[in-house]
Amino acid sequence: MRQMKTTMAAVVSTAFLLAPTLTTQAAVTVKPEGAPLMVNELARYDSESGEGGSEILAYDPYMGQAYVTNGAKKALDLVDFSTLASNKSKTLSPSKRIEMKDLGLKHVKDVTSVATHPHANFIAVSVVSDPKTDNGKVVFLDKQGHFLTDVTVGAQPDMLTFNEDGSKLLVANEGEPSDDYAKDPEGSVSVIDLSHGPMEAEVTDVPLKGAPRDQGVRLNSKGSIAQQLEPEYITVQGDTAYVSLQENNAIAKLNLKTNKVDHIYAMGTKDHSLPQNALDVKKDGKVNPETMPLLGLYQPDGIEAAQIGDRSYIVTANEGDTRDYEGYSEESKIKDLKEKIGLKATNYKGFSQSQLNKLVDGGLLDEIGDVKVSKEDGQKNGTYEALYTNGGRSFSILDANMMKQVYDSGGDFERKTADLLPDVFNVDSTNLTVDDRSNAKGPEPENVQVGKVGDRTYAFIGLERLSGIMVYDVTNPKAPTFAQLITGRDFSENVKGDVSPEGLKFVEAKQSPTGHPLLFATHEISGTVAVYEFQKATPEKHVNAAKEKVSSAIIHNPHTDKRVAQKQP
Repeated sequence: MRQMKTTMAAVVSTAFLLAPTLTTQAAVTVKPEGAPLMVNELARYDSESGEGGSEILAYDPYMGQAYVTNGAKKALDLVDFSTLASNKSKTLSPSKRIEMKDLGLKHVKDVTSVATHPHANFIAVSVVSDPKTDNGKVVFLDKQGHFLTDVTVGAQPDMLTFNEDGSKLLVANEGEPSDDYAKDPEGSVSVIDLSHGPMEAEVTDVPLKGAPRDQGVRLNSKGSIAQQLEPEYITVQGDTAYVSLQENNAIAKLNLKTNKVDHIYAMGTKDHSLPQNALDVKKDGKVNPETMPLLGLYQPDGIEAAQIGDRSYIVTANEGDTRDYEGYSEESKIKDLKEKIGLKATNYKGFSQSQLNKLVDGGLLDEIGDVKVSKEDGQKNGTYEALYTNGGRSFSILDANMMKQVYDSGGDFERKTADLLPDVFNVDSTNLTVDDRSNAKGPEPENVQVGKVGDRTYAFIGLERLSGIMVYDVTNPKAPTFAQLITGRDFSENVKGDVSPEGLKFVEAKQSPTGHPLLFATHEISGTVAVYEFQKATPEKHVNAAKEKVSSAIIHNPHTDKRVAQKQP
């Protein structure tokens, strides 16, 4: 195992602006006065498997043990976290590694997700077959790692989770096509009845094709409805499961009493012509969020159901994704569609038709020619009247009853990272070239968790490319405020420290071995797990408000050539 980092994960807030510390150490901690949360890194686990060695984690508070998927080894790693203690950092090794081949499973392509039963002595692991278009498996193990049984589910089981009482296990079967598109399985949700335990598990595959759906649910010209609806992630609250359909820019509501999808809700689009939704799409080495004639498809990956106050909400990490295969791709660069583009101002709130025409005549389409947009959306009579990009570069909060958005962070991720870490703005997870990801989903929010620290509720959103975790106070879901940014990445090398958070797991104080809330962050590129402990900052740690600097981001509106200061929350 490599040596434990001598310093903690970097923590940054708007009250203290700085460039990243470039050091030979694996990571640093910057705890600015005024940040609402004290953060300590209690432990770090390195799978020593490199990329894919740590993707999704489940934690059992009763055993103090974590279960970490290791796609690189097609295995599950068991890691003992029972000895965690405040202010005592540890480097941990796996107590056991279980390779799927040792369980008698053949033709395994990947191990994608793991979940622990809330009270019984077993866990569930999703396994993708090779080829991925074949039906997958869910493997049941006891919490000591001994094999119990396995069951067959739909193609490409990408995520699984138990309902609240553990009587059912839900599996998101994404059903992606083969690369040549010769085979395209149907997406589905497998509902596994565990009323009599895993040895008598009963599997019901719930189809999506017959469910009522909003008109705005994305479908394209390739494949049947059933083949195009691709479940990505599931969160459960009471008798309802919410299923993100990422490529479809939608969320399905699954009734666990009937095992049927009641409705599929469209996420809508994001108007980047408005200053609050400004983004940087020019790969020019500059930090320059601007308003643009682009419409963003939210396309959430990870989603989280949360009870905040007396209402239920769904919090989404709006990553974005496309069907992009050798046999068919739904995306294209703007420069390759240029002759078919005729933008209409009726699609944008921030531009008049004369302003749009001036932008196009001034060469805007050449300036943003490398930006990828949808070939399937925005067309009318063969002309692209609007351009749709993938991913919202944000997190959103939806009222779970109405399935309506009550908040979106707009362009806040890029504004904050531009202020706080300008030297690594929109870098990739495998290189530190500034602006490298600006033309393709920017910081790329991957996953989200919601939990309480003290009397406040926070959302933790992982940024896959920059390798950071954005923390927002969502106690008022309609008006969240930015709290701080955490990163365990060492920016002295392209890949060093904790890189590319894929999965997050929040552990509330009463289930934590330290008595304080924890956040487990699994990092796909580095194959590592970081464990963060949160405490509310004590009053003496806060800076005098009179000395705090107000951060502003300058957003350029190209059609007026004026600059508008956006005050940071």
